Amino acid sequence: MKKKILLTAVLIFMPVLLAFIAYLFIIFLGDYVIDEKKLVMNSTSRLVDERGNEITKLYIENRDLISLKDIPEHVQQAFVAVEDRRFYEHHGLDVKSISRALFKDLLAGESVEGGSTITQQLAKNTFLTNDKTLLRKTEEAIIAINLENRYSKEKILEMYLNQVYFGHGAYGIQSAANFYFNKDASELTVAEGALLAGIPKAPSNYSPVANKKKSKERRDTVLSLMGKQAYLSAEDVVRAQGKTINLNIKENEKNQWLTTYIDMVFDEAKQKYSLSNEELMRGGYTITVPLNESVQKAAYELFEEGDYFPGKDDNVEGAFILLDNKTGGVAAAIGGRNYVPKGLNRLHIARQPGSTFKPIAVYAPLMEEGKYEPYSLLEDMAFDYNGYVPRNYDGEYAGKITMFDAIIHSKNASAVWALNELSINKSKEYLKKVGMNIDDKGLAIALGGLKKGVTPIQLANAYRTFAENGLYSDQYVIKKIVDRENKVIARIEKEERQVYSRQTAWNMTRMLEHVVTEGTAKAGKYSGELAGKTGSTSYPNVKGATKDAWFVGYTSEVTGAVWIGYDRTDKDHYLTKGSSYPTKLFKDILSKADMDKDLAFNVPKDVKDLEEPIRLRDISEFDAAYTFKPFGLFTIMLKWETQKDPRVVYRIYEKDKEEKRLVGTVTGEGLYEIPYVNVFSDAAYQIVPFNVQTKEEGKGTKLVKPTLYSKS
Repeated sequence: MKKKILLTAVLIFMPVLLAFIAYLFIIFLGDYVIDEKKLVMNSTSRLVDERGNEITKLYIENRDLISLKDIPEHVQQAFVAVEDRRFYEHHGLDVKSISRALFKDLLAGESVEGGSTITQQLAKNTFLTNDKTLLRKTEEAIIAINLENRYSKEKILEMYLNQVYFGHGAYGIQSAANFYFNKDASELTVAEGALLAGIPKAPSNYSPVANKKKSKERRDTVLSLMGKQAYLSAEDVVRAQGKTINLNIKENEKNQWLTTYIDMVFDEAKQKYSLSNEELMRGGYTITVPLNESVQKAAYELFEEGDYFPGKDDNVEGAFILLDNKTGGVAAAIGGRNYVPKGLNRLHIARQPGSTFKPIAVYAPLMEEGKYEPYSLLEDMAFDYNGYVPRNYDGEYAGKITMFDAIIHSKNASAVWALNELSINKSKEYLKKVGMNIDDKGLAIALGGLKKGVTPIQLANAYRTFAENGLYSDQYVIKKIVDRENKVIARIEKEERQVYSRQTAWNMTRMLEHVVTEGTAKAGKYSGELAGKTGSTSYPNVKGATKDAWFVGYTSEVTGAVWIGYDRTDKDHYLTKGSSYPTKLFKDILSKADMDKDLAFNVPKDVKDLEEPIRLRDISEFDAAYTFKPFGLFTIMLKWETQKDPRVVYRIYEKDKEEKRLVGTVTGEGLYEIPYVNVFSDAAYQIVPFNVQTKEEGKGTKLVKPTLYSKS
């Protein structure tokens, strides 16, 4: 009898023991089959502007993570009702559901019904493939039991709702709510939540976009299940089922206009902050960028217009960069007219800059070294520098010309002469300070004749130094990166260095303003104040052909550069026009983006404003006559036509026999008297205008002898 009782006890205990051992084994296996890193879901990163407005999303899977506490209870209940009604009762596996599904499969001779719990679905979608093998089902069960052992029901449901796919590229309940209804998941109604709960079983069939009728039928089924499981009253079910499906689809914006900028964000994140492209797209980061959407869109649209790109065919390329003066942030970037993701970004391609190089390689350093001022005279002649003879593009030479006019009219000969005065090494020191390491050793540097060239970004940022009172700092596209926990993991740290004095920078701004208003950059229209310089390089194999055409310019707020040309210039591919085209394009971009209103340069504190140039004209009228005055006896009265500029000084010369001497000066007036003269003298007089800026005389009048006339 005792043996019988013992045997019975063993028979009862053994299954329990085996089950316990099996459970321990399953728990033990959990450490091997669960890779918790996979539970860190791919999450959409957001590109936002400096005001926090979303610009676009970056993602591998379009998923915005949301906490369960922010998902309405009726939405949670909808998913539990349709996917796993005993979710809060089982421990990962629903034996009843599995048994029912197995029975139906056996009757049908194939798999016709799933018995997976929400936990099993999370296990399958996160850790496993979709293969319906016994091994995969076993792994799924093991993982599900271990998930239940490690996490609360609330956490499992939260992970499931964030992980599940809803079609149309939307992963997770938050992205689905945003796509289908253009709202947050926290705002979903009962009917909307039920509709979304019905989609994951077969997104292609139950998507309301693809099949509204089937979607409604599925939604109503979910609502009925919610009623049967006491989540909704009968009245609530009827009311919800009576609602039509009202979608508010938020299409993913086609952002070709952003492609260059996004690639630059990827590149900078990788180079500066060691964040791979994949990590940036799956990490749920918020990336603050200094983008100006209106300028970016304006540039993209105008780059599609062929009229700005004169060439032998329609394949002329271009590039555009715009920087915020204060920060150095990239406000807009176009890497090409037909730019594709991860394509050739022409903002990074070095090219010969032509005459845009003159201000930064010659004139600003020359002023900073104290050698010359804006109205100092430079030589403007075709000198031979050991076989190198720079020539002016118009073939005209002034002999002597002010720095001011040399810049306005882009004189090559005077620029090379000035560089020779400055020295090549000194020029390269200043170029290095504005981010350009130049290997070239010849005077052609003055004209942008470089072996490797410089990029549009480098040129723009070098000119920004003038706009920023001589301060240089590197440009950037990423201002800040914040992770999902709102922790700042990257932030721009601005490092500045003083390259030019405030006076030098301001003098250059004033001169470059005149380049736009009366010089080589007159083309196009722009209502604000703009400073800038044109540049072009020739293609020597075809007469009159242009290889590269440039404009680099700045307002009080932004600095930018435009380059146009071919990726490869040859006899069949060259520009037929020059720098007037990028100049017009630059002005039109800013105007189209409304960046031409009330923009003016303000004279910095402690800086002397640059006077307008004095332009001497010939004196057309000059009269000399004797007159009698009681206390001056015979007096010579000289009268002449004055020039419009009251700053002009008039020198009065007297010539007697062979000697010519200065007898007086007058500023801004056309009258001079010489008392106590001998009426029998043979002296003649001449008026010569004098420019106090250049210390240079203009063309004088003819020598005139005084005539006698009686006082009336």
